[in-house]
Amino acid sequence: MIHVRTRLTADFTVISNALAQRRGSAVTIGVAVYILSLPDGTPVSIAALCAHFTEGEILISRALRELEEAGYLERRRVRLSTGRIRTRTYFYDVPGVDPHTDPDGPSKTPSPERDTAPEDAPPPLDAEPERHAAPLADADPDAVAVLTALRRVDPRLVLSIQEAARLAPDVSRWLAAGVGAVQIIKLLTASLPDRLHARPAGILAFRLRDTPLPAPPLPVPHPEERPAVLPFQTCDGCDRAFRSPAPGRCRDCRGHARDVPVAA
Repeated sequence: MIHVRTRLTADFTVISNALAQRRGSAVTIGVAVYILSLPDGTPVSIAALCAHFTEGEILISRALRELEEAGYLERRRVRLSTGRIRTRTYFYDVPGVDPHTDPDGPSKTPSPERDTAPEDAPPPLDAEPERHAAPLADADPDAVAVLTALRRVDPRLVLSIQEAARLAPDVSRWLAAGVGAVQIIKLLTASLPDRLHARPAGILAFRLRDTPLPAPPLPVPHPEERPAVLPFQTCDGCDRAFRSPAPGRCRDCRGHARDVPVAA
């Protein structure tokens, strides 16, 4: 191998050889390099990384876990001045460094004013918002079973516990409208693109929200409201079987009797 080097003066990232040459998963190194290239404040949640990479949630989660175990990544739960809890992510180019130490200047700590925001303001870019989805245990078990079955049809449709709890009420609404579980699975998995450029939960939520519900099924009449089935009778004229509430002649024999002239 021969390097063809170009002196870069902009749009480049400095990476330690310890990280670039780290043995193990190439996905882990790729995720690390991508995070190091991002400016401060960029979201690096699993959902944000899955939207950028073609790998799915499982590989991205595994890469972040490996980086966290190696000391490159750290997640801290912090309470803002508003009382809300946020997850703040630190990424180290060299593990073990104080996150509040500026290599180009004196030590500094995040300003409290930067963490203060009105109640209706969007959360900080590097923080994951609190999840208020109902617990999965409180969701309709039939709806959860439908959502769980999706990955057996399409392995890409893997949902987290929070995502399943958030989608379960919409699936319950479909079930209550008379849509069967098999039909729901077909509607949610049909004609998906070859590459998903968004989280599966977002695509499923869109389909559940925007797909028109079918017309409700016709009510099944109560057994007492159904018309009574007349018993079979044997015709007195031709011995043919016909349905009638009482014995007598069939329609043909009654008509034939009307056509025969009466003798004077």
